[in-house]
Amino acid sequence: MIAALSLLIIITLSVIIVRIGAIALELTGLPTEVASFQAQSAFSGVGFTTEESEMIVTHPARRKIIRIIILLGSAGISSSIATLILTFINTSKSNLILRGFVLILGLLTIYLFARSKYIYRIMKRIITKALERWTTLRVCDYEQILGLSKGYTVSRIKVRPDSWMVGRPLKELQLESEGILILSIYRKVEGEERFIGVPTGDTVILEGDELILYSREEVGKSLSVREKGPKGDTEHRENVKEEKKLSRIREMQDGYE
Repeated sequence: MIAALSLLIIITLSVIIVRIGAIALELTGLPTEVASFQAQSAFSGVGFTTEESEMIVTHPARRKIIRIIILLGSAGISSSIATLILTFINTSKSNLILRGFVLILGLLTIYLFARSKYIYRIMKRIITKALERWTTLRVCDYEQILGLSKGYTVSRIKVRPDSWMVGRPLKELQLESEGILILSIYRKVEGEERFIGVPTGDTVILEGDELILYSREEVGKSLSVREKGPKGDTEHRENVKEEKKLSRIREMQDGYE
């Protein structure tokens, strides 16, 4: 029975470690979902997705956090396996059933604990205060800054050969009148990827460019499939009208507040 309880304690500590790691990564500027996934990946040792791993390894603080999580994860997983084996060896059938029941009940409790939003909010508040007090990490809530919960999003689209944007400079496209801001461009030049961090009005959009843009989600999707010709021009004008309408609504709402 001691082995079963020890296993539950190890699993509970593992959940807490992953949560601390996720919040620590979030404090470095990572979005909540990305931070949580990266912390779980590091603790379990399953690896990362390519783009998100670059966000980790190129940042000193994040790299240090991930290194600690991996170290604790390797020790925690090994201890869990060893304790799990000890739980079920050299025991009678009745004790085996009892230990199995206690283990299942304990795992269910831990699962509910880990999934509880109320407990998460309390833990996040405590962990954030502790990390801010004893480390140099400072929270940067990009979801709030960028208004991601208000229908806006940062997306990445690839410019197709028949795209409405191909061969035209940004100042001619007037994407800002649709509520679209081009943050950066990834471009293949002679087989090498080049990064244009601050596109200007004279920057010409080329076939195969990958655009990082900030906009309302539906507008970004519309731009990604917009074709050359009168139809594309019509879509542009309609989006401009829609953006103006939304701007007036926002101004009226601001006036009431």
